[in-house]
Amino acid sequence: MHSQQEVRVTTHDKLMRAWENSMELVRDFENYSHQVTDDRQAAQVFAQFAEEESLHAAKLREMLLERQR
Repeated sequence: MHSQQEVRVTTHDKLMRAWENSMELVRDFENYSHQVTDDRQAAQVFAQFAEEESLHAAKLREMLLERQR
């Protein structure tokens, strides 16, 4: 049972936070892929991670937009 003084975190809140975190990871991985110049394999892994994480971000965004309708 929730008291009226308790802050409730909704599914929307969790989706929004996950989407924001995912977008940040995409940016980070993309930046790392460009910044790493001494290790081609690491740069490629970061680029791959950016692509994969962008799929997660897109799915989370889609779910948020569906719930707005």
